[in-house]
Amino acid sequence: MNAPLPAAVAAPFYQAQGDECRLFEAAWQQQLPVLIKGPTGCGKTRFVAHMAARLGLPLITVSCHDDLSAADLVGRHLIGDGQTVWCDGPLTRAVRQGGICYLDEVVEARKDTTVVLHPLTDDRRMLPIERTGELLEAPPSFMLVVSYNPGYQHVLKTLKPSTRQRFVAMSFDFPAPDVELAVLMQETGIAESQARQLVTLAGQLRRLTGYDLDESVSTRLLVYAAKLMMSGMSTQLACRTALAEPLSDESDTIAALLAVIDTQFPAR
Repeated sequence: MNAPLPAAVAAPFYQAQGDECRLFEAAWQQQLPVLIKGPTGCGKTRFVAHMAARLGLPLITVSCHDDLSAADLVGRHLIGDGQTVWCDGPLTRAVRQGGICYLDEVVEARKDTTVVLHPLTDDRRMLPIERTGELLEAPPSFMLVVSYNPGYQHVLKTLKPSTRQRFVAMSFDFPAPDVELAVLMQETGIAESQARQLVTLAGQLRRLTGYDLDESVSTRLLVYAAKLMMSGMSTQLACRTALAEPLSDESDTIAALLAVIDTQFPAR
């Protein structure tokens, strides 16, 4: 049975690129977990925050890392004031509240940690808490969302097939130029002419990916550059700080990036 849509609340700005909003809402209504794939800074986290607000759901976000354990997600007993008290982890809180639990860069977590997600990602929708003996049933409004960057995957950091096949998946990429233009103007208030130059520059820089660059400039970095420009910083310095230096530590590579930047924003 589908859960009713709660009243929408003001959502963080997100410029849709296709049917992703409709797909996410349908997955929530059908109580399906969602996997989002895409490069760093393409809008995955903003999209989830937008949809949580749009659906009127609490959002609990976990930034996954190498040391993340199952107890970090589920909870643990803590000792204080002479007694032992159980403390829910973020996954357990999201299940109890009936909100969205978003695991960002889930492949960074240890493989034995992601196994705890399995009972929540099939028709059981249960969270066993072994240390308390509880078996929590996820309410209809609960949703599990995970994301990762396929560009950083290797044999030691990938989702097991048994985990991947428990999710419906969406692939994100950097926005089309007209969408990215709208994002820059909405997020920063920058003039259309300058925003258009930044978007054109991003396209040129992205064609360099693979030539001494693991990843190229993200929409997030474009927003940073535009904000620095709006603060009064010179265009050259803003672009160097936001679009060249974050992408590499190699002086030759940075020089090549700056040469591309000069084609759009010549030094005066």
